[in-house]
Amino acid sequence: MKKDKKIRWGIIGCGSVTEVKSGPAYQNTEGFEVLAVMRRNKEKAADYAKRHGIPKYYTNADELINDPDIDAVYIATPPDSHKEYALKVAAVGKPCCIEKPMTPNYPDSLEIHKAFNAKDLPLFIAYYRRSLPRFNKVKEWLNKGEIGKVRQIRWQLSTPPSALDLNGEYNWRTDASIAPGGYFDDLASHGFDLFAYFLGDITEASGIAENQMGLYTAKDAIMGLWKHENGVLGSASWNFGCFQREDIVEIYGSEGKIIFSVFEEAPIVLMNSRGEEKLEIGNPKHIQQYHVENIKDHLLGIKEHPSLGKSGMQANWVLDKVLGRI
Repeated sequence: MKKDKKIRWGIIGCGSVTEVKSGPAYQNTEGFEVLAVMRRNKEKAADYAKRHGIPKYYTNADELINDPDIDAVYIATPPDSHKEYALKVAAVGKPCCIEKPMTPNYPDSLEIHKAFNAKDLPLFIAYYRRSLPRFNKVKEWLNKGEIGKVRQIRWQLSTPPSALDLNGEYNWRTDASIAPGGYFDDLASHGFDLFAYFLGDITEASGIAENQMGLYTAKDAIMGLWKHENGVLGSASWNFGCFQREDIVEIYGSEGKIIFSVFEEAPIVLMNSRGEEKLEIGNPKHIQQYHVENIKDHLLGIKEHPSLGKSGMQANWVLDKVLGRI
């Protein structure tokens, strides 16, 4: 795309994730404009457009995708609709960003990746942690050999059941037809994508998944093992029925250890022979800001985005392997 041309975006699905996390990031990025949004509910679509100063709104995704004034599309709907919309975006030849996880399963993600690849179209996945300064500091430590040769990585993520879980109200994140692994699909995908960013592609993975609480149809307790292409081994436990929240990642090396949280703004910690270094690196108000700015740089040919269709597809492959689906 031309550097002097404003890139006009359309957003499909203007729910909670777009209110603060992502929508304003597209609006605040120089050279980007959010021209239209789509939501099936006309009143909610109109309200969102009015509150955010967006000129157009639709209740039909096809109309937004085919709008000649829209240059690129951001799909921010639940994962079960990603494939349908993404293939339509690819068919009309427009760049696209898809919320994570890319789809509910690896085969659908592969189909999307192939569709965009066949047309040489940019495809981004909203694994925005690859663009955040706090995680790039961890990557810097690893690349500089601050903990020597990396041996293994371990992640513990546990939470109590939410009020929504306990009262039985519908939640797509725990509907097995949309998210077979429940919160695991939504949350573990971030971790796997980040770990691949740090340590290289994951080449082997397996796991055990159970529904221990019986509060919803998706799985709520999962344990996984995996191997990165460089031989680093990984293990993790995700349980969404524990008495307290815990989110701790430990990367062990031959000469030290790194500790951080995937979701909490906790300090990142480096431990080696020189002692302990603890850094607090906050996130931007609109957490996808750096991710969106990197999209712009990619579209203008300045640098490659760190989270493309291939990396999003890889995360889905690992999720399916751990759940025993492939």
